[in-house]
Amino acid sequence: MQAPADAIAVHEASVEIAASPEAVYALVSDLPRMGEWSPENQGGTWLDGGTGNVGDWFEGFNKSGEREWLRPVEVAVADPGKDFTIAVTGVEANCTWWSYEMEPSGAGTKLTERWWVVNLTEAMAAATEEQRQARFAATPAMLQTTVEGVKATAEA
Repeated sequence: MQAPADAIAVHEASVEIAASPEAVYALVSDLPRMGEWSPENQGGTWLDGGTGNVGDWFEGFNKSGEREWLRPVEVAVADPGKDFTIAVTGVEANCTWWSYEMEPSGAGTKLTERWWVVNLTEAMAAATEEQRQARFAATPAMLQTTVEGVKATAEA
């Protein structure tokens, strides 16, 4: 899923993975495992019996330095082998989005992780502009670490 033109911050990272788009999708859509690859997300729990379908909710546990927080996300797109996108605090709130897009490539799959912000979450709104900009600046490295981690697992 592409970031909209009115996003206030947008970053992405891509990697070539020697695995099928369906195999890569199985990894990135398994949100409880995200803690294996993400430097910030530690995993979490599907809510109300969710499994990763559009409209399902997940509560992610995040940690950065000394700071820890829970964040609910709603599955916005679940297109196996192509696109898995989640929205922090839900689609309707239109705050922070995470998208994992897969496309066939010579190596198997090109995985692109996109992150964008349209509206500020309550926590981002409470932060100073300097804190927000530091968060935005740290995101590209986090995305690259995550896609490289998914690659390592998929190719193992």
